[in-house]
Parts: sequence; C-alpha cells; structure tokens
Amino acid sequence: MALLEVDALEVFLGPPGRETRVLRGLSFVLEAGQTLGIVGESGCGKSMTALALMGLLPSPSRVAGRVRFMNSDLLRMGEQERRGLRGRHMAMVFQEPMTALNPVITVGWQIAEMLFIHRGLPREAARAAAVELLERVGIAEPQRRARAYPHELSGGMRQRVMIAMAMACRPELLIADEPTTALDVSVQAQILDLMLELQRDHGTGLLFISHNFGVISEMADRVQVMYAGKVVEEGLTASVLSAPQHPYTAGLLQTLPDLGRRVPVLPVISGQVPDLARLGPGCSFYPRCIRRAANCLAAEPPWQASTADAEGRVACCHV
Repeated sequence: MALLEVDALEVFLGPPGRETRVLRGLSFVLEAGQTLGIVGESGCGKSMTALALMGLLPSPSRVAGRVRFMNSDLLRMGEQERRGLRGRHMAMVFQEPMTALNPVITVGWQIAEMLFIHRGLPREAARAAAVELLERVGIAEPQRRARAYPHELSGGMRQRVMIAMAMACRPELLIADEPTTALDVSVQAQILDLMLELQRDHGTGLLFISHNFGVISEMADRVQVMYAGKVVEEGLTASVLSAPQHPYTAGLLQTLPDLGRRVPVLPVISGQVPDLARLGPGCSFYPRCIRRAANCLAAEPPWQASTADAEGRVACCHV
C-alpha cells in the first residue's frame, strides 16, 4: 500500500466566481522510504502543492481531487483530525522560517512542544531532546540557542530549527520546501544526510521541493517537473536529467552553469511564467518554447510515454 496517493489534485484560490486554478490535475504516488522531487520556476505551484497536502492553504480556497495518506482520505478529514496528523505523522519544512516560527516563544520550546504534544514526553525530557535535535542539525551552543527567540538567530539557524521541528517526531511523510536554500554548502550536506538517515531508519517518505537540480539528483528517486501549475514531465531522476523529453525541462537544464565550459552569456528561457488566471486552451509553455508548432495552440498537450524509457517516464508535449 502506498504511503501517499495524489490523484487529479486541483487547487483554486479566490472567492467563488473569481477563482484562479493554481494547481491543475497533479497526480503521483509516493511509497514509504522513497523520495519524489518536484522542480520548477517560482510560481509554478511547488509550494502550493505542499500547502494543499498539509491542509494549510490560504483562505478563500477550494481543493478538488483525491489525496490518500496512510489509507485515509485527507480531503474529507475535519480540521481537528488533520491537526492530529500534522507534526506527528506528516511534517513540513517551510520555505520561510521567520514567518513559520512563533516570534514570542523560544525556539527550544517550539521543538520541545512537538515532543510534548505528539509523543507525550515530560516537559524536561522534551526540552533535553530539543537541545539534542538542535545539535544534530548543526547549531553551535545548542543549550544557549534553545533559550533564544527566532529574531535572535540568523536565517540559516532559523531554517535549521524548522528542520529540527519537522524531524522531531520521526514522521512517516516529510515535505521539504526548499529546505537548504539559506544554508551554506557544508551545513546543506549535513542536513541532507540527516534527512536520508531519517528515511533509512524509519522508512520516511520524502517529498523534496527544490529549484536545485544538483540536490534533486542526489536526493530524489523520481522527479516531477512543474510549469504553470501542472506537471509537464515525470520519471526516474537519472533518466529525466540525462535525456529530458519536454522542452521546458531541457531549457531548465541548459541554464545550469558548467564549471568545465566557459561561455560569454549563460543560456536563459526567454519570457515569463504565464498568468494562471489567463491561460488559453493550448500549451501554457507555447510562448516560450523553441520547439512550438501550430497544433500546440489548438489544445492542451496529452501525456505521452517516452519510447526511450521503460521505467514509466511521461511528458506532456505535442512534439
């Protein structure tokens, strides 16, 4: 049985009659102990996917489709039941730690509270475990830092606090939204190793959201490439990164700097991400695509299996 099954997930933001569809038919299956990477430009729907799964969408919003976690239908759960899952069974590392942390509670107690509420540890034991978690995520002087408030820590330290909170209860599902963006390379490697250790020891399923293809190549078993609220390519990570089928995936990979090759100007994908409230009937990538054809404007492209990949790779493209 899969840990997480997402089928035709759609998210609409805004009041009735003026809604904008920001996620369009997202589907995937995540098994225990596996990592699914989600990549794409800012505004493509990566973070919205995470918030929809956690039940933390801004209001007003509406969700359609089906999401099953540990054989329970998340979209039919009441808020109280969802709250019991968050933190204990499914946890998230948020992209913006300053807004995710409570500014008037010490970071040590914010971690300890997870253990106190969800695992029933006594207060002092929970505080001691919080200090240990801070040390594990690479924070120096963890006992002193545990008594600090979020504004007293750097952005990188706050991000590490968020990671410690997410890992505290050893959840079955960990959603990591750009978890290492604010960290230097050495700490980034340490955090990624911690996530892999959690996965190895407890069979945690990891949904890893990033714009960093290098990190995705190291962490993810499979990858989904998103554009304008929709997945445009999916497959085994090594296959997608070595031989992309969709022109958007190929364009993203071409923009990566190559230390072994000097070029006067780095390649870019021309144009901008489209306004999701004004999408036409055809391919949303058409204005920026170097392989576009006349039929790309007629209708949204279908999913097509890659003839070069027998491992379930698909791309959403006419050409």
